Amino acid sequence: MAEIPTLVVRKPCFDLPTGCPQCLSAYIYLNFAKIPFQLNFHLNDPHSDKIPYFEIGDDFVAYDNENEGVIQCLGKNGGVVDLDSEVCSLPEWIAIKAVITTWLHDALVYELWVGNKGSPAYSIYYSDLPWPIRRVLSSKKVRSVKVKHGITGDNAVAKKEEIYERANSAYDALSKLLDEKNYLFGNRPSSLDAIFLAHGLVVLQALPESSTLRIKFLEHDNLVGYVRKCKTEIIEAGPQIHTDASSSGFRIPSTQRHKFKSAPKREKTDEEKRFKRKGRYFVAGQLVAVAVFLTLMMSFDFAEVELENVDGGDE
Repeated sequence: MAEIPTLVVRKPCFDLPTGCPQCLSAYIYLNFAKIPFQLNFHLNDPHSDKIPYFEIGDDFVAYDNENEGVIQCLGKNGGVVDLDSEVCSLPEWIAIKAVITTWLHDALVYELWVGNKGSPAYSIYYSDLPWPIRRVLSSKKVRSVKVKHGITGDNAVAKKEEIYERANSAYDALSKLLDEKNYLFGNRPSSLDAIFLAHGLVVLQALPESSTLRIKFLEHDNLVGYVRKCKTEIIEAGPQIHTDASSSGFRIPSTQRHKFKSAPKREKTDEEKRFKRKGRYFVAGQLVAVAVFLTLMMSFDFAEVELENVDGGDE
């Protein structure tokens, strides 16, 4: 009996099998490809850029931070299953890929981390972590989003409007492309369908009703209908799990077989076990110390800003 592949994702939330947009797109892609798989949740390191990842025993693993992501690893880069082979040569493919992977991606990241004060992002990424670590990681992510878009105190409103205008233009283009078809490029799904559907599901399920991005998305009826159809047919049905993966015709590509297989492990000595255990305690202690230090430093910075504002108001 062949081993059933496993998709490792961030935890479920917002009535979705996983709240992470990247994880959700891989989940939908595998369902489109009719690859049997089981779902597993990675809770110990939720901010890792390796998640999601797809593995088949010891023979094959595809991480999201390698080869342009899990979907590309499964597709043309890995040879597992390529849903794009018949559509990627179409004239509109490059433009549609650009608006989905840049304008819509950037808008959702902004909305998750900045637009709603990070509330949805907490639930997706950090809710299982201790509060000090959660605060440090969240603040770091918010800063990186603002730096990427060049957002400062002076231009925050203008940058926000620019991000939402681009997202709305992307929705307009996708709405016209989809029209009344079953999928973006006709009667068969592609990786861009999977990525867009994951985006739409997170927008509808995770963002509050007051969200600007959600409001703009709801203005496009055929896109909303497409996403809701996906939720009914794919998300609520669950992953395609079979007792025998070989019955589906799925095979590990020969070029990838045993590529990541590790060498046999030898039994550790008692001294090595004690050393490793002490090392874990040391690392954990260092992490807690760093988290507390950064939290105190951020609090100190906030206090300085407030004092500067008070001084400025007295002048």
